[in-house]
Amino acid sequence: MFNWLTDFFRVRRDRLRPRAPHIERVAAHNSFALNPPQELQSARVYAGSPWVYIAINRIAEAGALVPLKVYQLAGEKRIGIENHPLETLLGNPNPLTSRFELFEQTIGSLELHGNAYWFLAGDGRGQPREIWLLRPDRVTIVPHEQRIVAGYLYEINGERIPLDAIEVAHFRRWHPDNDFYGLSPIAAARGAVLSDRHMADWNRNTFGQDHGVPAGIVNVKDFISDSDFERLKREWRTHYGGASRRTAFLRGGAIEWQHIGLSHSDLDFLQGRQAQRDEILNIFGIPVGLVSENATEANAKVAERQFIERTLYPKLVRIAQKITQELLPFYGSGLVVEYDDIRPTDAKARLEEIRTAYPLLSVNELRANYFQLPPVAWGEGPVNHRDSHVPLHDETGRGEPLGRPLSATTEEAHKSAIENELAQWERFALNRLERADARPFEVTALPDELAFEVSAGLLFARDRESVKTVFAGARAGL
Repeated sequence: MFNWLTDFFRVRRDRLRPRAPHIERVAAHNSFALNPPQELQSARVYAGSPWVYIAINRIAEAGALVPLKVYQLAGEKRIGIENHPLETLLGNPNPLTSRFELFEQTIGSLELHGNAYWFLAGDGRGQPREIWLLRPDRVTIVPHEQRIVAGYLYEINGERIPLDAIEVAHFRRWHPDNDFYGLSPIAAARGAVLSDRHMADWNRNTFGQDHGVPAGIVNVKDFISDSDFERLKREWRTHYGGASRRTAFLRGGAIEWQHIGLSHSDLDFLQGRQAQRDEILNIFGIPVGLVSENATEANAKVAERQFIERTLYPKLVRIAQKITQELLPFYGSGLVVEYDDIRPTDAKARLEEIRTAYPLLSVNELRANYFQLPPVAWGEGPVNHRDSHVPLHDETGRGEPLGRPLSATTEEAHKSAIENELAQWERFALNRLERADARPFEVTALPDELAFEVSAGLLFARDRESVKTVFAGARAGL
């Protein structure tokens, strides 16, 4: 065998193979079989486990809210396309499903089954006209030796509907033991889910009327007749049976009470359920701080950031890249789909980044990249290209040369305009303090260096006093 391998590798290839040699073996290894490998009773687990339900819903609902945009690639730049046909289709995928429902169900299927399937119905031009989500437990992949996937079978009520590979977009999680199907997180959480369910059932049975294990034994030490024994049982159940739990009072030494049940304290019941909760949530990537009743505000914010950065955003990237690969070729080349980058930014790191980019970027680039402001006619040059008191554009509209020194009257008017705009900006910042939806202030008269310093200072302003301090420093620098 080793001689054969040595002979095979003696000749080195001078070019790449046109096709992977293992594909045919993969298709033969995964020969077609109905009923795809699915985690058993995933839907029942979702409906029966509160922590699985919470974890999947948190991920699916949060992901369905994030905007998705289509961009045209121009070299290294991405140019946004307004109202692209794919965005319109995703906004209204079919008569029964909204955009939110489509992505909620898609992300939920990935978390529940490890797979999600879109069926694409086309129009006369060959482009998708409708998108329908297929139930993963009804879809079977048909392998092909050359095309890898020949198609899909959708089985319902014993009827098998063939679907071409081009008609189906398959989203899947990574599965280490399968070449075609994704792995459900429930497979990893099976032990924790079953333990939590058994503990919940034990708790329910403990307080149920039909509890099968006696809490104690009434032991009659002396021999009594059958009639007395039946009478004793009847009277005991009459006074102490049923759903109510009452204390028994006995007199005499012939009868004793022996407790044989395990209490919640003996079983450490609450700690056990909490441990199962934490394990299930960690498997799905939900920080415990998001659901814990003991989490402080600081812990909750850290947990939310971890959830967005490490759980939600990677899942959105998976979906966006699959849409780019499977759907955008219907609309031409050079297109890409991306979600808005929802990852939180560190204010200090952002300020350092702005300071680093300050001498390298133009005014318009700084406005667009960091402050989401529209470009201005005088913003093509770098920030430090001029003195802050000499505008690059013609303030009067009389066609004066760029960079021309201002007369005393013009300089006084310009300074007055700066002070007025600073006052307007200060009122604007105070009125919109701590508002997440506050729009940026549109700068017209302020020098760009001063506007930069004010904007950077406002990144750290958390109360009215700190806002006023930022503008007081700006006025002192005039």
